[in-house]
Amino acid sequence: MDTTRWGLPVRRVERNPRAQGLDPSAWPATVPAVAQLLRDGLDLGPATVLVGENGAGKSTVLEGVAWAYGLDARGGSVNTRGLVDDDEPDPVGRALRVLRGHGAGRWGFFLRAETMHQVFDTVAGSRDDPEDFHAMSHGEAFTALLGTQRYDGPGLYCFDEPESALSFTSQLALLAQLSDVVATGTAQVLVATHSPVLAALPGARLLLVDGDGLTETRWEELPLVGHWRAFLDDPRRYLRHL
Repeated sequence: MDTTRWGLPVRRVERNPRAQGLDPSAWPATVPAVAQLLRDGLDLGPATVLVGENGAGKSTVLEGVAWAYGLDARGGSVNTRGLVDDDEPDPVGRALRVLRGHGAGRWGFFLRAETMHQVFDTVAGSRDDPEDFHAMSHGEAFTALLGTQRYDGPGLYCFDEPESALSFTSQLALLAQLSDVVATGTAQVLVATHSPVLAALPGARLLLVDGDGLTETRWEELPLVGHWRAFLDDPRRYLRHL
């Protein structure tokens, strides 16, 4: 038994044998990554990064894990799910169950770039918010939110394409923040990204999400990294085909 991971909020995510209602012949169960998750489950270490093209299913997988843990699939904390009238169960999340670490914290927060302002409305007025998030730029607000108590202490922290709000230098700053979170040994990070910067999170398990499902890989073997390297080396290779 791997006792080194007892303190992590999530040891494993797998299909809930009691769950009903997810049609295996329809979306999202037909997405290869989702089908693999439901069939084989997924072990989570301190940091896991999902990388793949649009439509590959990385966000669908991340949202499902977040919902199964107790987070709103649209973003927010374990305390904000259900506060919005149109809140509905996540189809993947309700088919999963989370195996938690012994004595692990149950706090968590899910931040999606595309729903950040909705999250700001939900959390507005908290005592640990020194400023108005809506008065900041997208990137400034993102960084400010990470500096609050929501990202302090044991818990599961999920990020869906956070790079869309951040410059290169801000992505590096986020990378440093995520490294600090993971280093505590009691907090866990799950990220879905298109960013080669965030995919370089030290010690993270990298999963390529594509038509083959979820495949563990190395940073330098990611198609994303190869394309960025080739483009930066000679943009004309790509521009002439547009």
